[in-house]
Amino acid sequence: MTQRFMRATGKLRIIFGPAHSSSLDHEMTEENKRLLVRRQAEAQQWETVRRPDGSTYVVPKNPDDKSLR
Repeated sequence: MTQRFMRATGKLRIIFGPAHSSSLDHEMTEENKRLLVRRQAEAQQWETVRRPDGSTYVVPKNPDDKSLR
């Protein structure tokens, strides 16, 4: 089954070309740096709570803050 999948995707790559890939060691652009800072600040507003059954959910760190609800 795996070999059939690889043959099928190989045929698709012939038609559509290879997937775009870039190196991971390039410098970040200023726009990406600003976006990263903003995303990190947003992530710090939340905390993950784990239930006894092992499932998790996120809640705001400040329960009085209704700005994102």
